[in-house]
Amino acid sequence: MKKQRPVNLQLNTISFPPAAITSILHRITGVALFFAMMFVIWAWAMSVSSSESFALVQEQMAGPLGKFVAIGTISALTYHVLGGLRHMVMDMGYWEELQSGDISAKAIIAAWIILTILVGVVLW
Repeated sequence: MKKQRPVNLQLNTISFPPAAITSILHRITGVALFFAMMFVIWAWAMSVSSSESFALVQEQMAGPLGKFVAIGTISALTYHVLGGLRHMVMDMGYWEELQSGDISAKAIIAAWIILTILVGVVLW
């Protein structure tokens, strides 16, 4: 018997449905938040240790790298919360059908992009 199995799986040819993309992004933003917390904890610890350290943290946060990290952290947190709320609604039995799941996934991604742009405009 000849098995028809793919020899070489090309990931760039696979098209994921919106629900799969939101699920993957939810996991990615969770990991990103874990690593962002290292910076946040460092900033908190430094800012309360002395007035010179507080000034250093203020200087770092006012610079482009600090703003980029702040926008990225807030963006990851925003998506993670939106995605988590979507998952909670699905756990209650709503948006489980294919069409409503795709619409909710697209709405979450659109809301995340809009909120990230707003945060970027306000913080930059």
